[in-house]
Amino acid sequence: MALMLPAALRSDSLQRDLIRLGVLPCATAAVALTLWFTHERLDALEQAFRANGAAIARQLAVASDLSLYAGDVETLRDLAENMVAKGIASRVEIGNGAGIAIAAGPESGKLKHARPFAEPVRLRATRGLTDYPRPGGPALDIGTVRVFLDDAQHRSARAASMLAGGLIGGTALLLAWLSARHMARAVVRPLKRISATVSSLQEGKLDARCGPCGRNEIAALASDVDHMAQRLQDAYSSQEERIQAATQEALARLSQAEQATRSRTRFLATASHDLRQPVHAMGLFIDGLLPTASPAQLPAMQRLQEGTQVMSALLDALLDISRLDANVLSPSYAPVRVRDLFDQLDAMHGAVAREAGVELVWRDRGRAVMTDAGLVMRVLDNLVRNAVRHSEGGRVLVAARRDGAATRIEVRDNGIGIAPIQQLRIFEEFYQVANPQRDRRNGFGLGLSICARIARLLQTDIGVRSALRRGSTFSLLLPSTDAPPVAPMAAASETAGTTSLDLDCLLIDDDEAIQEGTAHLLRQWNCRVDQVLTAGDALRKLRDASRRYDVILCDLQLGDSDDGLALLLQARELRPRATAIMISGTTTPDILQRVREASVTLLTKPVAPAKLRALLGRWTPTGRGARSASL
Repeated sequence: MALMLPAALRSDSLQRDLIRLGVLPCATAAVALTLWFTHERLDALEQAFRANGAAIARQLAVASDLSLYAGDVETLRDLAENMVAKGIASRVEIGNGAGIAIAAGPESGKLKHARPFAEPVRLRATRGLTDYPRPGGPALDIGTVRVFLDDAQHRSARAASMLAGGLIGGTALLLAWLSARHMARAVVRPLKRISATVSSLQEGKLDARCGPCGRNEIAALASDVDHMAQRLQDAYSSQEERIQAATQEALARLSQAEQATRSRTRFLATASHDLRQPVHAMGLFIDGLLPTASPAQLPAMQRLQEGTQVMSALLDALLDISRLDANVLSPSYAPVRVRDLFDQLDAMHGAVAREAGVELVWRDRGRAVMTDAGLVMRVLDNLVRNAVRHSEGGRVLVAARRDGAATRIEVRDNGIGIAPIQQLRIFEEFYQVANPQRDRRNGFGLGLSICARIARLLQTDIGVRSALRRGSTFSLLLPSTDAPPVAPMAAASETAGTTSLDLDCLLIDDDEAIQEGTAHLLRQWNCRVDQVLTAGDALRKLRDASRRYDVILCDLQLGDSDDGLALLLQARELRPRATAIMISGTTTPDILQRVREASVTLLTKPVAPAKLRALLGRWTPTGRGARSASL
């Protein structure tokens, strides 16, 4: 037990704590009582042994007083030897001061466990004897007797008493231990069941229960836990039913949303093609009729051309917004040097800025960013165009600077500025700060809305800082990169030019109106044109070795489900030196990705005739055989 208690004291379990709490007081009381009982028992044995020795010595002194007084040595010797012989004493010594000394038994030096008891021999007055002291006189000490008693029995009795005390104390401690252990288990077992139930509930096993645990407070706690578990199970079942119902509803709505997205994507693809086709045809015919228009017809033709351009711009903006809202565009990230972006922007807006008396300043600081060059160019193109338009002969600064681990591109102007109340609305559709008359020549108010959507697609935002009469600053935060940059493809100049193209062209389009309009323009530019409506006719002409083609222009969607891109890839094998140009109104992402992977030049309808002429001008007779590029 003495070895178990320290372990119990060191334990931090509830059962050991309860055992310790029950055993320690009992152990303390048992040890104290055992010590007290043993001490009292040993003291009583000692007193009894001493009293016995004193009584024997006193009895011998009384029996030997007369013999010692009379000098009867024989009687004294018989008395002493008789006591030794009977085992009353181990040794007896009788002596006086007159020289009488009687001893019986072993010598005292040989008695290891004998304890001596001495008693004086006194002679008391005896009535009728005149030779003795007078009655009532004092007793006379005439000698001394010493009795040696063996204490072996006494020591055995002491050992038995100590053993009995130890057994009693050990029994008390054992009973206390067993009792405390039983009571601790009676407390801990239901608590363990409660703890196991709570752990099971935490793991999601809501059918776990404590069960009956007696009738005390712990049983009440177990009952409360069972009630709580039952309520949790009922609540979980109800919640699970609601979740299943909500999940089914969410899946149904998701299916509807996916169906709506697919329908919207199909609508965008169809609208992009079907709406762009007539606008593209109108632009081609109007541009073809302008050179032959009479002075009376020329103003009307110019107004038609202007209206077509406005329709084309509005159609592009609306379809861009629809595609961005429908999430059918995905950025293609690559390292891009800011200087290349600025060079392209300067080529696009430098001449317009000089005509308006606006100084364009570019500061790239050697920065490079990881982004989609085409989408970023859309945003910066709009921001620079607006800055040049509103600077009114001032200065526009386009700069790139470090912003932590990113690069911030800022477009600053010194125009009239934007009031704080209007800064919250400039990214709304059809909202224009400086165009209350809704002059379509100044735009439709869709540019910044498209830019904001593109910025969100690139996982960034367009920042605005502006004050009235202090100009405005628009900024775009892009991630920096140290990877080798890829220069963006320079945009084709939209200047028509006056040089003769002198090209042999194969025109493939199933829309006769567009085909006639395009062929008319090409012939005005001194090009020789073969027109076909189907892929089969195109392949027959391409296989005809007597015909030479510098440029092959093909629509993406041909009649009878013919694929224009597949046709151009076949044409590239048959006529490797000819330039393949895809003209399409489709803006579906997977198709655009196919065109990009095929490295085919793509012009999106409606195509401005000036852009088409500028592109074909790169393959004049002096430049025939140049490799096609993707625009």
